[in-house]
Amino acid sequence: MSIVKKFIILLVVVAAATEVLAQGSRSPFTTFGIGESYGNALIHNQGMGGIGVAQPQAWYLNNQNPALLVYNTLTVFEVGVVGESRTIKGGGATHKSKGGNMNYLAVAFPIKTFKWTTSLGLMPYSNVDYDFVNSGTSDDSVTPQEIRQTGTGGLTQLYWSNGVRITKEITVGLKAAYLFGPIDDTESLTLMKDPTTHVRFTSTVETKTSFKGFNLGGGVSFSKDSLGHNDKYRFSAGATFSLGSSLVGRTENLYYLLTQNGDTLDINKAGKYKGDYDIPGNLTIGAAWGKGTKWTVATEVAVENWSGSTFDTEDEELDLAWRGAIGGDFTPDLLGQKLLQRMTYRLGVSMEQYPWLRNGNAVKDVGINFGFSVPSGRSSIDLAFKYGKRGDQAKTDLEETYFKVFFGITFNDQWFIKRRFD
Repeated sequence: MSIVKKFIILLVVVAAATEVLAQGSRSPFTTFGIGESYGNALIHNQGMGGIGVAQPQAWYLNNQNPALLVYNTLTVFEVGVVGESRTIKGGGATHKSKGGNMNYLAVAFPIKTFKWTTSLGLMPYSNVDYDFVNSGTSDDSVTPQEIRQTGTGGLTQLYWSNGVRITKEITVGLKAAYLFGPIDDTESLTLMKDPTTHVRFTSTVETKTSFKGFNLGGGVSFSKDSLGHNDKYRFSAGATFSLGSSLVGRTENLYYLLTQNGDTLDINKAGKYKGDYDIPGNLTIGAAWGKGTKWTVATEVAVENWSGSTFDTEDEELDLAWRGAIGGDFTPDLLGQKLLQRMTYRLGVSMEQYPWLRNGNAVKDVGINFGFSVPSGRSSIDLAFKYGKRGDQAKTDLEETYFKVFFGITFNDQWFIKRRFD
């Protein structure tokens, strides 16, 4: 299949995913700051618990550590989508939601094979999607009222990464990302029946913020084959870092009054203003041990210190965030006759602590991941699944269980190859 046809297939998949999976599933944990972080894991990483800073991949794009891009000696196209379902418990109620979104679109190609590879990509950076409804009575303790808080939007990252080989065992990489996107938060107060006019009306405050900013990071990798007198195994270690950045947010506040028929009685624009939101730097380290193309076991730990970060004038409790994971993959026989022998199987577990505090308690997430890739020549169809739980009703009031399905396609091909004729 030609590169043009493969690229067309990628565009069709992305267009279909954007149309069908128009938004993520709702979660109360996306209310904080810029929302829920997506991370940089591609589908083959998701199947192993989200790890990927240490183990080099030849047939899949090395997105989590730019230093590993050198191992992509062919041009790699990858596209992925994600679908999810969530069950949220809190306040004696249970809420379920489903949704999905584009996960990523990325390409990498060698500038100088085995020496320098560059990559471009587009993927979500964060997601905001929540909807709260509280019912009660107004100050007169008679008139029924409803308070509704909703939020949508999130940030997207457009990035450029490069990986360069320094020695046979050591590679380094750099990544530059442009972050942008809107976040829309709305709070509405509905009086079901005004005691004076006996008409239902809704008073709404809408805050629209458009963010933009840059983020820089890098990575280093060490990989050693033929340890000791054994040429079958490989040890790899890697580390990545991201510098802290300050996003510029341009905010507009709208106040309006609606009747029960949806007619606007009054609207007031409170003006526009500019604020800053600081994103802290992060550090991830990992190690991997494997046997050729047969199997790999890896682990990694990541930390982010959000305690000094602020979201404009919003007073939020933020703390240290960390993540730990262990996982691996197994390919029975890369050159086997049967498809099941050539497939790659993955498994991993992860634990994460978010930077937000609920009732003074940290919010933790525990998940189990698994997945597989079905090869077809140099390409593959990739699937990964994650079941997880975050929060604890006894400590944080809210508890969420979720199930995510990741689907993607990987194409490997050659570009810029000079053809020779005798």
